Amino acid sequence: MSVYPDLVALEQLGEHIKMRRSAEVLNAHVAFDELTVTSTVSGIVDLVEFLRTDSSCRFSTLVDITAVDYPQRSQRFDVVWHFLSMYQNHRVRLKVAIREDEIVPSLIKIHPSANWFEREIFDMYGILFSGHPDLRRILTDYGFRGHPLRKDFPTTGYVEVRYDDAEKRVVYEPVNLVQEYRQFDFLSPWEGAKYVLPGDEKQGTK
Repeated sequence: MSVYPDLVALEQLGEHIKMRRSAEVLNAHVAFDELTVTSTVSGIVDLVEFLRTDSSCRFSTLVDITAVDYPQRSQRFDVVWHFLSMYQNHRVRLKVAIREDEIVPSLIKIHPSANWFEREIFDMYGILFSGHPDLRRILTDYGFRGHPLRKDFPTTGYVEVRYDDAEKRVVYEPVNLVQEYRQFDFLSPWEGAKYVLPGDEKQGTK
């Protein structure tokens, strides 16, 4: 039996979902051997419940929830859910485009496993989920500033954390890059700064 999905069956499934849930579904198409369904944010809960209970779908397993940041768009974020139907051996990718100030309904009542996924998205992107019982950071520390996976988040962050041996506690300080310890190579990688790597001193001993 082939391990690849039946693309015709996926296309038919997409048409079935569009026909049955026309109020929530904006688009459905097959890409990368997987069905992608675009939904309205207000209809996401009803659509997910349909995908779970409909006899042709039976997407009972929530695999993952993530987000994508498009700062240039008015609808800045795509929230993306991945579901698996072990009964039909199909997968579906569900997408919703939202503005930065929009709130997404939580799926915890349908899929309790959404709990930590939604907390991670809140932590990394700052996207809020209504109806979540405990929406707080899960990967970053208490008092962390900003959301690290947003495209406008600086790669150095805003603060640095270190243990102060004199004060015997963890200290949070603004990031301060000392210029004399940074090397700027404006030439080619082959003709620029003379980097000495461990072991290079052995070159002249042969």
